[in-house]
Order: sequence, then C-alpha cells, then structure tokens
Amino acid sequence: MVAASVAFVATRIWRLHLREVEQRAEEAERTRDEVARRRAMEERLRIARELHDSLTHSISVIQVQAGVAEHLARKRGEEVPPALEAIREAGADAARELRATLSVLRSTEDADGSGLGQLENLVARARAAGLPVTVTVTGVERPLPPEVDQAAYRIVQEALTNVSRHAGQAHTSVCLQYSPAALTVQVDDEGQASSTGRDGHTAGPGLGLLGMRERVSALGGRLQAGPRASGGFRVEAELPAQAS
Repeated sequence: MVAASVAFVATRIWRLHLREVEQRAEEAERTRDEVARRRAMEERLRIARELHDSLTHSISVIQVQAGVAEHLARKRGEEVPPALEAIREAGADAARELRATLSVLRSTEDADGSGLGQLENLVARARAAGLPVTVTVTGVERPLPPEVDQAAYRIVQEALTNVSRHAGQAHTSVCLQYSPAALTVQVDDEGQASSTGRDGHTAGPGLGLLGMRERVSALGGRLQAGPRASGGFRVEAELPAQAS
C-alpha cells in the first residue's frame, strides 16, 4: 500500500510537471507570435509613412494643376479637353486607392478597395483619355474572393495603362469569362508590335508584367502575355474563382 501510494504521488507530480512545462512552452510560443506581429505591424506602419510622404504630395499637385487648368479653360470660354478631365479623375482615384492601401497597411478595414465593381469607372477614364475600349462579359457573374476580385481589376488596369503608353489609341477589348471554377481575364489591343517592352524598356518582361505574374501566381492561377499573331498584344490571366 505504501509503494502504491508513493507511485500515485510520483505519477501525479510528474503529470503536474509535464503540464507546467507545456504551459511554459505555449506561453513562449505566444510571446514569439506577439513579438513577430508587433514587428510586422511596425514595418507596415513604416511603409505606410513612406508611401504617404512620397506619393500623397505628388498626387495632390497633379490634382491641383489639373483643376487649375480646367478652371482657366472654362474662364477663357474654351472647351475642357477630355484628357485633362481624365487626368484629374485619375488623380482622385489614385488618392483614394492610396488611402485604401495605407488603411490596409495599418490593419484597418479596407472599405473601398478596388475590384471589378470599379471596372466601369476605370474603362470610362481610359475612354476619356482617348483609348477606345470595349468590355465583354461571358458566363454567370458572381461574387469573387476579395483577393481574386482585386487581382482581376489590377490586371485590367495595368494592361490598359500599358496600351496607353506603348500602343497609343489602339482599339482594346477587355473580356471577362466566368466559369464554375475560374475567372479568365483577357485584354487584347490592336497596336503595332515593337521591340520596346510594355513597361517602356527593351523587349522582355517589364515590371508591370512581372507584377501581374506575381499576383496571379500567388493565387494559384496562370498568366500569358505577349504579341498576337495578327498584331497587337494580349494579356490573359486565369484566376481561381473560389477561395482556397
């Protein structure tokens, strides 16, 4: 009986010791996680401050200059060029997106983030700047995961920007094809092919295309971009339409 009592007490003490060790390990893990989160938060805030300081002023200057030019044109009784209005609207949109990005970096709710819901405004600005764009949607439209929705919008935005820079006023078509498992985004333009990349550098993948590939790859999709056989350029991305 004495031996059994000693064994019982020893076992109980051993279990209490193991529980204490486990609790200490869990506490240490939580502490490491908290330190990592705090450092990540500090880095996001630093990036947010850098973006704010470097971009906000320039965007504000662009908006003010465009507004002054519009005011002077109306004061002289002249018609305001559509391109000038497009510049002002693009500046306002850039400021909105910058605020949304800074909010994300500060871990606040991104209530007005960009997505395909903003596609109509994006196309309208491109048309106002002189770029003829048509949009076609096939399949059954449905809500997409936020990261897919934003990636699709950014791909169209970057593609239209590249057309404006490197293909002038070439006719451009945007096609969104919904399928049960994926969303295909295809942007074709009829510009003349050249040895200059779509990012303004020599032939080869530019920063814009690399950014597209990174977005698509992060979501588990695929992207193809290059000259078309019939002339012009094509960007085609297939994105998973369901959250992973």
